[in-house]
Amino acid sequence: MKYSIVAQGLLIPFLGTALGSACVFVMKKQMNHRLQKMLTGFASGVMVAAAIWSLIIPALEQSEHMGKLAALPAIIGFCLGMMFLLLLDTITPHIHLNNTTEGPKTSLQKTTMMVLAVVLHNIPEGMAVGVIYAGWISGQASISAAAALTLAIGIAIQNFPEGAIISMPLRSNGVSKGKAFLYGVGSGIVEPIAGLITILLSSLVIPILPYLLGFAAGAMIYVVVEELIPEMSEGEHSNLATILFMCGFSLMLFLDVTLG
Repeated sequence: MKYSIVAQGLLIPFLGTALGSACVFVMKKQMNHRLQKMLTGFASGVMVAAAIWSLIIPALEQSEHMGKLAALPAIIGFCLGMMFLLLLDTITPHIHLNNTTEGPKTSLQKTTMMVLAVVLHNIPEGMAVGVIYAGWISGQASISAAAALTLAIGIAIQNFPEGAIISMPLRSNGVSKGKAFLYGVGSGIVEPIAGLITILLSSLVIPILPYLLGFAAGAMIYVVVEELIPEMSEGEHSNLATILFMCGFSLMLFLDVTLG
């Protein structure tokens, strides 16, 4: 029973990517600008709330025995997570929901680079889900199945536009809808794999769980600050995106309190 719950939780973020990739079947070449802003704002709010309540707070609770230094593991992990994503952004292109990457590349080259960038960014997100499920499996009192599920749902919501920004540009470059969809889906398959590997290494994970929870939170906040917030605040409909940020944050807070 417990392992079936974990399997479902690991697959939920992947489902978000798959649904986003499926936009290639129902939308034109590009996602509606207003819808893009709404999704970006909502995903930002969801990710910030998930990082705080599903990762940072459990990390602090895991370190309560350290007294006044209880925040140290979470802080160290958080900073390492931010720096890890910064390193990834240094060696790979930035992800942008408006289908552009940095540098004088052709449209197809940009899309290929975006696929690589999304794949690499999905690894720590998969690890985040794996870490919290590993903590739940081990019987950590501060981590519930509902909290793990809430985090998985939050990441799935954030993955929806990521799936779309891969499949739709590929379609506009002449790739068939079916192949474009499969490329988008393939970019998300690394998440359940990374989560499963993290759980299988739980004997190594549990002793440093507060650091890893902080690391996952840092990685998620980096994506929000570096990628999602700039996208939601530029150009038209930024106020709408801000309202959806509020809605996403409030929804995750509600889910965490009511389910956790």
